[in-house]
Amino acid sequence: MEYKNVPKIISCKDLDYLSDMFNWNYGAYKNTINAIDMVNDEDIKDILSRASEMFYKNMNSILKILNNEVNNG
Repeated sequence: MEYKNVPKIISCKDLDYLSDMFNWNYGAYKNTINAIDMVNDEDIKDILSRASEMFYKNMNSILKILNNEVNNG
């Protein structure tokens, strides 16, 4: 079957991959947040803080993809 427009679906394999990506970013986010409290060097704290922000943004991007699919799928 040919589609004029690609259907908005997430396959089981895609969902598994998105789940893995979310979990990787969540684990990294938790680790960086915990490490910030254990470090005294302000430069390293800054790097960890920026890294945790990146992981948090990644998690939100994945949630937006899933939320859009649930609401529009």
